[in-house]
Amino acid sequence: MTSPDTPGLASLRPRLPSPVQEVVDGRFEQRGVRLLLKRDDLIHPELIGNKWRKLAPNLAAAADRTVVTFGGAWSNHLRATAAAGRLLGVSTVGVVRGDELATRPLNPSLARCAADGMRLHFVDRSTYRRKTEPETLAAVLRSARAEEAYVVPEGGSNAQAVRGCRDLGAELRGEAGTVAVACGTGGTLAGLAAGLAPGQRALGVPVLKGGFLNKETEVLQHRAFGGPRGTWTLDDRFHFGGYARVPAGLDAFAADFEQRHGLPVERLYVAKLLYGLVALAEEGAFPRGTAVAAVITGRPFP
Repeated sequence: MTSPDTPGLASLRPRLPSPVQEVVDGRFEQRGVRLLLKRDDLIHPELIGNKWRKLAPNLAAAADRTVVTFGGAWSNHLRATAAAGRLLGVSTVGVVRGDELATRPLNPSLARCAADGMRLHFVDRSTYRRKTEPETLAAVLRSARAEEAYVVPEGGSNAQAVRGCRDLGAELRGEAGTVAVACGTGGTLAGLAAGLAPGQRALGVPVLKGGFLNKETEVLQHRAFGGPRGTWTLDDRFHFGGYARVPAGLDAFAADFEQRHGLPVERLYVAKLLYGLVALAEEGAFPRGTAVAAVITGRPFP
């Protein structure tokens, strides 16, 4: 998606490559480690970070078709897809997990999706869990009146998205020994690892508990590249109880990081990544004299 030749997308003027910012943080400095921030949150005001990198190739592949995608009631992915639809004049449908009556009035996230022109289609949780099964998907598309639509999976992670995220790794070649990213579905990690140079390692910090991302990331790399690419590992100790769980300690950590470095810290993904990196630095996980780069994949939504 990052191709400047893609009609429509180039008009949005993405800031690519995104800047790399070094920050001085005593928790890393005392260990002899440099901390770099890969500011993907500055790519575009509305299509932020890995949302741009994953959505762009899919929007290009969709051409003039309606785009259907999936998410929960607070999904950042739905918000980004709706914003992309408005900016590019593309029709979008968001299949939302849960009962519509329980979601009325719309929360601020879904209200923003609707304001951006996304047509919301609610399905019960049982159906949502089976959304990748061909028969269930076909039934959902029929009920949403979107049989001919281009389908983007939940979180946006498919082969096109993974290939788009490979550019992220390429932009960081030679910058740091370890490049770390928060993970939801594994697509950004799969592409990042593929783009890094030999000798560099991609580190994924899952924001959901469950331990399923090893397999998911392997599958995504196979679909995108035909097999494994690059070196990557996962550390699943920093999910704080699961997706959208932001206990007081994590919130306090994020507020402190904001004060130290003047960087707005998105709580669901970025805060957990940064917390994990501080903990790993204190454990001596990064060799002295090396640099670690944190990919800032988003920023707080207004």
